[in-house]
This record gives sequence, C-alpha cells and structure tokens, in this order.
Amino acid sequence: MPAGRFATAVNCMDGRVQEPVSRWMKDRFGVEYIDSVTEPGPDGVLAFGKTADIESIKKRVTISVTTHGSVAVAVAGHHDCAGNPVSKEVHLDQLRHAVDIVRSWMLPVPVLGLWVDEQWAVEVVCEAEPNA
Repeated sequence: MPAGRFATAVNCMDGRVQEPVSRWMKDRFGVEYIDSVTEPGPDGVLAFGKTADIESIKKRVTISVTTHGSVAVAVAGHHDCAGNPVSKEVHLDQLRHAVDIVRSWMLPVPVLGLWVDEQWAVEVVCEAEPNA
C-alpha cells in the first residue's frame, strides 16, 4: 500500500462526527482514505479509560500507521457526546491528555486533538510533532 494515502481518526462512534472529521483530515493531509477507530467518547477513554480499552485502540492505530502508512493520527471529541457527557472544557483537557497518550506510543506521525463543535465544524485543540 503506498504511503501517504491514509490518515487515522480515533473518533466517536456517533455518526454525526464521522464525516466532518474525515473531510477535515482529507483536506488537511491530502489523503484519500481515513482509517476509523471508533469508541464512545474516545477522548475520555484514552485519557482515563481502562488499560485494556487503551491497548485495543493502540493496536488498531498501530495497524493503520504501520500497514496502511497513515500519515497522521487524530483523536476527536465532540459537542453533545453521549459516550462522554462532560463539558467542553473537560473534553479539551481530555483531548490534550489523549494526544500525550498516543504520542507515547512512539508513532512516526503527527498526533492531533480535534474538537467538533455544535455546528459540526472541526478545530485543532493541540498538535504534537512526529516522534523521531
């Protein structure tokens, strides 16, 4: 599989956020495909979830990066999340922590935290450079 055709979204299972995040990532990274790793409230799962749940996400993200040549990984949180019903401020803190967790996996790609607002617009909360 040629590198540069994929990016990875660790996204909520909520169908409302799938398309906005995929579209944003395709535009930002110039890729054709988005590998989706979905969980209810993935920012909260990565920030404070059970080790087994985090390891499951790690396994799927690693496959995307190593096998599909994913050029970036984004963790998304969103407004009105049923799986992680906390305030926007808490989501933003969790996204920053989640990015730190994903970055600790030593993947050679940038890792971003994305927020999807009430209008389904995507904004970057934080971005970490690739590990060397």
